[in-house]
Amino acid sequence: MIYRLGDSVRFTLYGESHSEYIGGLLDGIQKGVEIDLDRINEELEQRKPSEGIGTTRTEPDEVEFVSGVWGGVTTGERIHYRIRNTNVDSSKYEIFNKTPRPGHADLPALVKDPNHRIKGGNQYSGRLTVSIVVAGSIARQLISQKGIEVAAFTRSIGKIRDLKERTFEDAVGSKQYPTKAAEKDFDTLMTTEILNASEEEDSVGGTVECITTGLPIGFGGTWFDSLDSEIARAVFSIPACKGIEFGKGFKLAGMRGSESNDPFYYDDGVKVRSNNMGGILGGMSDGAPMVFRAVFKPTPSIGKEQDTVDLETMQDTKLKIEGRHDPCIVPRAVIVVESVTCLVIADKIRREEQGLLELLQS
Repeated sequence: MIYRLGDSVRFTLYGESHSEYIGGLLDGIQKGVEIDLDRINEELEQRKPSEGIGTTRTEPDEVEFVSGVWGGVTTGERIHYRIRNTNVDSSKYEIFNKTPRPGHADLPALVKDPNHRIKGGNQYSGRLTVSIVVAGSIARQLISQKGIEVAAFTRSIGKIRDLKERTFEDAVGSKQYPTKAAEKDFDTLMTTEILNASEEEDSVGGTVECITTGLPIGFGGTWFDSLDSEIARAVFSIPACKGIEFGKGFKLAGMRGSESNDPFYYDDGVKVRSNNMGGILGGMSDGAPMVFRAVFKPTPSIGKEQDTVDLETMQDTKLKIEGRHDPCIVPRAVIVVESVTCLVIADKIRREEQGLLELLQS
């Protein structure tokens, strides 16, 4: 199965959680761009599970560039890379073909395709996000040349919520903590929240906040090309994401216009005094940092006994899941949120550049 994101910088994702390889194709990257391979590996490390609060499934995540990159420099051709899956024991997943996991994609996948066979999470698995991180790292290196930087952190896990005002620097600093919290105290509290759920054979969800700086005023589009709608589509494509809000988000429903509007002022350029809108007006950047939060549900694969249905007998039954599963995927989702954000921005930059070129040539 293959899945695509973007128009001018186009990312194609392929593979399954227990297939021999997962990988990606990246089109639209011009010739001669130096790619920092070490940076890609550093960002892949951010996606790996942390001991104690993550799955015991370990993968080396070694990236093999099949085409498009030679000696760390792009050739101008389609970039094709792949990552071998090495830990692919599917024996404990066979039962789910008969008794689908509540909260997972098993049931709709089996009904949609009678030939579907569950091995891990198949194409619905978060395992495929490793490929997104590779493409996102390349996109990040492109947009950083334009002065645009993206960083995310864990805003909440379970009942632990970080209500402090956070900066871009806080988000960057979160990478030092296993939970990707913005500070040590919250990392400790969030770790305890995850461990408590794990000890009870349960799981817990949370929220990732992403901050993007350097977007010029007017960057983006309108209606179906709006910056926030394209970001939302990409973020919602990450497995387990169930909600997204920009700026004050749903809190805006309880505010008046005099409270929610971000006043303008001039200081070596037009700026805003607050950022209730999350840096976006009419689908375009207003020059403030773009801020959004994404909600991720608790991992559906848990050890606690759950109610399900036997699809062969069509009788109610019970299910107890074994195997290697994250009690919380939020810390690993942080780098994935950053990655899809970088991909969307890189694509929009290229589209705007191509639009300008066409205008000059007309």
